Amino acid sequence: MLLFEDQLIKTFLQQNPDVKRENVPVDLVTASGGGLDPHISPEAALVQVARIAKTRNIGGNKLIQLVNQQIEKPFLGILGTSTVNVLRLNIALDKLK
Repeated sequence: MLLFEDQLIKTFLQQNPDVKRENVPVDLVTASGGGLDPHISPEAALVQVARIAKTRNIGGNKLIQLVNQQIEKPFLGILGTSTVNVLRLNIALDKLK
């Protein structure tokens, strides 16, 4: 494992103490070339629910519901993987205020 990825995992685990190292989704510790991709896997979004719910002061079930609403399925259901649009999720969270 690259040193940079190991540091990302350590940082993630410090911020998400309820998550075990083996449960950290790979897309949270690898990045696109520019690191600007607004999409993460549903697993990456859901593993952060406890921290985000606490930070945003909302119920975990409500946050899970919002995450599930933002899941974008692969093209024709077969080409690619499901993703969560983080920008749209953050907008939905902001509307709860």
